[in-house]
Amino acid sequence: MPQLTAQLLAQLVDRHGAALKLFARGWCSVPDDIVQQALIELAACAELPSNPVAWLFTVVRRRAISQARLDRRRRQHEQAAGAQWFEYSQTRHATAAVAAIALAELPLADREIVIAHLWGRLTFAEIANLVGTSASTAQRRFEAAINRLRTKLNPDTTPYLQAES
Repeated sequence: MPQLTAQLLAQLVDRHGAALKLFARGWCSVPDDIVQQALIELAACAELPSNPVAWLFTVVRRRAISQARLDRRRRQHEQAAGAQWFEYSQTRHATAAVAAIALAELPLADREIVIAHLWGRLTFAEIANLVGTSASTAQRRFEAAINRLRTKLNPDTTPYLQAES
């Protein structure tokens, strides 16, 4: 029965930590906490999952969605109580990259597929399992999202998004 070692945990954090954080950010305002909780949950597993990266993306997604619900309920309760000074702003920093803004403007369902594939390096089959769709649908949604990003961004200034010849 394989178990998580400190070395494997460090590799997972180094290789996938940023992508997991970006993935969680699509759902909630505390992505660092969500990723940390998922890593703690992985460390507590008696047996290492067969695909730890896909498992982490699944746990991060589940926890981030739960956190978003908690945040939404908190805001509703605060507004009902007249405590509007507790509302948090979701505005973007002026220094955010144009590509990051375009990515953030994608629908959440498409954004999570793009992030999981490009930064998480998950296959379309793994993404399909993650979001509850077929692999072909995940691939079509990924391609459509990338095309929308290409349309939003000037291809002359963002050659890394141009289709390879």
